[in-house]
Amino acid sequence: MNKIFFIADTHFGDDNIRNYENRPFDSVEQMDETLIKNWNSVVSESDTVYVLGDFGASGYEKETLSRLNGTKYLVKGNHDIKSNSEYREAGFEEVYDLPVILKGFWVLSHNAIYVNSNMPYANLFGHVHASPIIKDFSTQHVCVCVERIGYAPISFERIIEIVKEGKK
Repeated sequence: MNKIFFIADTHFGDDNIRNYENRPFDSVEQMDETLIKNWNSVVSESDTVYVLGDFGASGYEKETLSRLNGTKYLVKGNHDIKSNSEYREAGFEEVYDLPVILKGFWVLSHNAIYVNSNMPYANLFGHVHASPIIKDFSTQHVCVCVERIGYAPISFERIIEIVKEGKK
């Protein structure tokens, strides 16, 4: 059965992010290899992955994407500065400049979008990394930054469980 996964802020090839976010890796090579291994341990070739921004440092896209399982979609983040066609040529199925609404309820974005309990949406986002200012989740938002989800894509099934648990 095909599954849907989400991840944000992988920053492949970016040694600055490793230091800036205190990622637990000794080198950018170790970070990249761990992210690839973790990704492929949960995502199969027939699965779909939405990358919610900041995929990687420029120049690493094609090589890295070719090593990652699944059909990949990119909702661009502030570090994704190439043209959409360049990202598609590198291996993304599709690339979006604006948030995407999935299944009529889930707003996929890089930055957090304001939602409240009176709105018929929930937001999946990245950008904030491990900042303690933003909660990991609520009944209407889930942060899928790699630092918060164990450096591996998180399944849509798990996100739905998290949101349901939060409503109890």
